[in-house]
Amino acid sequence: METDLNDYTVIKEGEAEILMHKKNQVFFNKAQVNNRDMSIAVLREFISKRKQEHEAKSSKRTRPASKVIEKDASAASKEETPSENGMNNGDHEVASEDGPSSASKDPAKTAQGFARREPKPPKVLEALSASGLRALRYAREIEGIGQVVALDNDLASVEACQRNIKFNGSVAISKVESHHTDARVHMLTHPKEFDVVDLDPYGSPSIFLDSAIQSVTDGGLLMCTATDMAVLCGGNGEVCYSKYGSYPLRAKYCHEMALRILLASIESHANRYKRYIVPVLSVQMDFYVRVFVRVYTSASAMKNTPLKLSYVYQCIGCDSFHLQPVGRSLPKNNSVRYLPAIGPVVKQDCNHCGKKYNMGGPIWSAPMHDQEWVTSILNSVKSMKDRYPAYDRISAVLTTVSEELLDVPLFLSLHNLCATLKCISPSAAMFRSAVINANYRISGTHVNPLGMKTDAPMEVIWDIMRCWVKNHPIKAQSPEQPGSVILSKEPSHEVDFSRHIGSLSKAQAKKVARFLPNPEKHWGPKLRAGRQITSKHVSLIGHEAVNGHLNQHPEELKEDEEAEQEDNVQVEVDPKRQKTTTENISSTS
Repeated sequence: METDLNDYTVIKEGEAEILMHKKNQVFFNKAQVNNRDMSIAVLREFISKRKQEHEAKSSKRTRPASKVIEKDASAASKEETPSENGMNNGDHEVASEDGPSSASKDPAKTAQGFARREPKPPKVLEALSASGLRALRYAREIEGIGQVVALDNDLASVEACQRNIKFNGSVAISKVESHHTDARVHMLTHPKEFDVVDLDPYGSPSIFLDSAIQSVTDGGLLMCTATDMAVLCGGNGEVCYSKYGSYPLRAKYCHEMALRILLASIESHANRYKRYIVPVLSVQMDFYVRVFVRVYTSASAMKNTPLKLSYVYQCIGCDSFHLQPVGRSLPKNNSVRYLPAIGPVVKQDCNHCGKKYNMGGPIWSAPMHDQEWVTSILNSVKSMKDRYPAYDRISAVLTTVSEELLDVPLFLSLHNLCATLKCISPSAAMFRSAVINANYRISGTHVNPLGMKTDAPMEVIWDIMRCWVKNHPIKAQSPEQPGSVILSKEPSHEVDFSRHIGSLSKAQAKKVARFLPNPEKHWGPKLRAGRQITSKHVSLIGHEAVNGHLNQHPEELKEDEEAEQEDNVQVEVDPKRQKTTTENISSTS
């Protein structure tokens, strides 16, 4: 089938090019370049780590093999005695032809035989491919990658993906294959077949998690995106619970909580098959969250899951929050005993302001990142900056992630603390210095430029704010206000606001950009594929895009106007009909 290029726009991203139809037939979002670049960076690191792990396993296998070879060689030399005519006995000749002594001829070569085995190139599954841009970039830009399988349940998307595969030449044709099928069925019918599974749906990934977990090989990588942030951040708590099994809370840390809810949900699906996850990187960017986790199989390691999950108690009056672990463990002889956690960790009323608590969760309370991975990915990205179209954004995110406290779930907002007390805000460096001078740790967070992760208890945090307010008095407030109740108590800790050298992170000291503005207007979610672009979509794509599209397709503009006229006609009610309806209602009542 011939393709008329006049009907398409060529879009280039990285080393891949795709043909996009001028009508909104197949989904494409330019803003997802950050997502794709981050995925490519993590995939490169995964291939490198996988190779290192393979070499480590091979060396372990080689050592005992070489010891056996040396032992057999020494035994063979002792048994071999020359005959009267200087020749070996027949039995020894046979043993030397095949058996252990044959391996002893060149033990170094045999030992190297294990090390020379290269791991198979990783097989990648892109479960929801749409135009195929992500799969094409994986195939063309990542060295050492194997087959990339692109799936989609929409026929137009599959045709577009196949068209783009041909458009990208021989490398794409040899490595990328596209199929029209339900991704869930395909993953269920190919258990533990893919080294990498990439889920990037339009909306929630919840319906794909169970099958995705089963299709990943042991030690493989699962990459998952969730764009239903309104649900994950507490806009519809009951919907979040039905999809992810956790109840969200509306707080400043809601985006990090969204990440931890997604991780907890993936862990829950993995546990059903005696598997567990190890997060290597979890980020919130733009309008979505994205997690990268490795999946392993171990019935014993799976028992640690309750130790990695916690419920969250959030005070409704102030910013105090507390975590309640789901389980605990106790050593018992040479084994471990698993028990329910001791609780509750809080009283019914908040100790600081006297208000009640909301409870959310369970969430993933273990580390969301692997520091070694993050550092290595960041160094790799910096060394290949020309190959990442969104280098500035992903390097900024990775830099901030690399400086986070890994063992501190959620964070505080300095501005929220001040809003509770209705006081002016200290500088971030001053607040950080007070926490560090109190012998606690503090860091920023990639989720919020004003967020601060710290292991200091809330008692210390409020004491710091009480001392700050003493030096910067505020107007009198109602005694029932949470801020008034907090300030009515005297501080129990000494606070030192003197500037500490660690109050600025390394990135801040070097003035490295960490939170960048959007590169252009309307940088966010786009229309679902197949929907007509009308004047109602100005907030998503802007006036210029809407006007340009409608000028090119005047028939759609006419249809849009007719639809609006129909809506107006339906709104206008005939007075006689309205009177009749009213009479009927009154008679039935």
